[in-house]
Amino acid sequence: MLSNIGFPGLILILVIALIIFGPNKLPEIGRAVGKSMREFKKATEGLTDEVKKEIREDKNDSK
Repeated sequence: MLSNIGFPGLILILVIALIIFGPNKLPEIGRAVGKSMREFKKATEGLTDEVKKEIREDKNDSK
């Protein structure tokens, strides 16, 4: 979904966010979004590691 947004689209989103939230709130919002994305990435990596571990265990059990 986000990969379809080009540079002009990103600039437009930033301008709209600047108008809506103002320059004082943007850094706070950016930090919150960044923190949320980091936590989401950690959670998905944890799930991926668990699935890979179970696949390896199943392979070893079948041998």
